[in-house]
Amino acid sequence: MESNKGQAGLKHDELNEIIDKAKEFFRKEIAPRHVENTKKLTKLKEFNLNPFLDKYKASFLTGSVDPISVAKALVYPRILGTSINTTFGNKLQLFCSEVLEGFKSTTSGIDIEFIDKIDGARKYCQIKAGPNTINRDDVESIKGHFSGVRNLARTNGQRIALDDLVVGVFYGTKRELSGHYKRINEDYPVIIGEEFWHRLTGDPDFYDKLTDAIGQVASEYDSSELIEQVIIELAKEIAKMEGFEPESPVTEIR
Repeated sequence: MESNKGQAGLKHDELNEIIDKAKEFFRKEIAPRHVENTKKLTKLKEFNLNPFLDKYKASFLTGSVDPISVAKALVYPRILGTSINTTFGNKLQLFCSEVLEGFKSTTSGIDIEFIDKIDGARKYCQIKAGPNTINRDDVESIKGHFSGVRNLARTNGQRIALDDLVVGVFYGTKRELSGHYKRINEDYPVIIGEEFWHRLTGDPDFYDKLTDAIGQVASEYDSSELIEQVIIELAKEIAKMEGFEPESPVTEIR
């Protein structure tokens, strides 16, 4: 496939448009859902309790196994890890259609198409969130989609090189890629983080600019009081569990 190396990158206004749309997307789709999911965590039924580890983690975190400490050990990983990562992953396709709408593909099994700003070739790209966000079954699914695209192109008298069917991973580095991604990379390139955004936009610093901009959105939200109240309410339930002293005191978080 012919390429035109040295493709001009996106214009300044186009780069800013992506950043502005990404910020608005996080305000509209990610932050509200994060708050909503946090509010649910006042009940023990929202957690998969592990009696072997829950008190251990509480002591490891705070040096205590009182109900407040156990609640912290349950809530913090959820709101800072599982919850927000799951929300972002579930909203990934919407992110592509709203924030990267200018690259939207009409090809079945392909999320976006773009002219690679490094090698000048048209890329047919499936988007994934991070370096550990696919499983074994996804590997064959992705390869199957790419094989179907090549076969369809061949039927239509077109040629798509293997290197032009790519998996684009929004964040992370190559050394962080899981073994599943490495299996895909044996046949189709996996481009991740800084390299992906560079190839998409032509700006080698766009990855940092984008993540910094999204970080600015986070500064608009202070959920510290909400988190404290959730922990206190959850601690009240924990205090009633077997293994705690009757009427275990639940006080304000110190």
